[in-house]
Amino acid sequence: MGVLNTTPDSFSDGGLFLDADAAIAHARDLIGQGADILDVGGESTRPGAEPVSAADELRRVLPVIEELADAVGGAPGDPGAGRISIDTSKASVARAALQAGASIVNDVTALRGDPLMAEVVAESGCECCLMHMLGSPRTMQSDPVYRDVVDDVRAFLAGRVEYAVRAGIPEDRIVLDPGIGFGKTVAHNLALLRRLDELVALGRPVLVGTSRKSFLGRIQADAAGEGEPVGAAGRLPGTIATNVLAYERGARIFRVHDVAPVRAALAVAAATLGRR
Repeated sequence: MGVLNTTPDSFSDGGLFLDADAAIAHARDLIGQGADILDVGGESTRPGAEPVSAADELRRVLPVIEELADAVGGAPGDPGAGRISIDTSKASVARAALQAGASIVNDVTALRGDPLMAEVVAESGCECCLMHMLGSPRTMQSDPVYRDVVDDVRAFLAGRVEYAVRAGIPEDRIVLDPGIGFGKTVAHNLALLRRLDELVALGRPVLVGTSRKSFLGRIQADAAGEGEPVGAAGRLPGTIATNVLAYERGARIFRVHDVAPVRAALAVAAATLGRR
């Protein structure tokens, strides 16, 4: 899953693809690198991010989705569809994006942010990704505390699957995301990666999103004896390591900025483990 942020303030690439033409060009580059899914987002969810209106979000994402839909998308429910994902927690944005050619809704609030989102997903027949987040992007990194982070995240995700199914979303259309970096400390993130198999045991495909995240910069800096965390552009080694480890523990979807090197690393991991 290649990351395509059409935002001015995302932590890693904010502003680079705010222009629709630049975003479309980057999307085609991600496809060329081997991305199976393009995750298009118009609202940053970095720590401390301010919310944006649905109108602004739609203005950023719709031209990109419409341009790419014929080449990589498909009608919701069609075999092989799902190549375009809309990263949003707003039902109106999800509905418009699905009509434009997206067929996955990636909701960081796990259907909690908008009371109409579950209905939109159920009626469209699309796939959806339900993610764990403690609080909101503005507050999630303010002293996050868990009894046991893996147990707590597992219970949350199990509960959201039950809610989604009651709302009419088929269970086989649901993907789960533990929300690495969303209301978690470095220790929390590492525990989730180390015990990812406990989330895989829920029976739904697990998506991981560690790409370029700040905890990797801290770990890499500590290993090098540096005082300041490594910047986002230098976090590819940590991104590759965490995705390979997540794959070994059962993750099956990998949301990344740097598609080609991560895909190559996963191919080597798969060959080593004797998997496809």
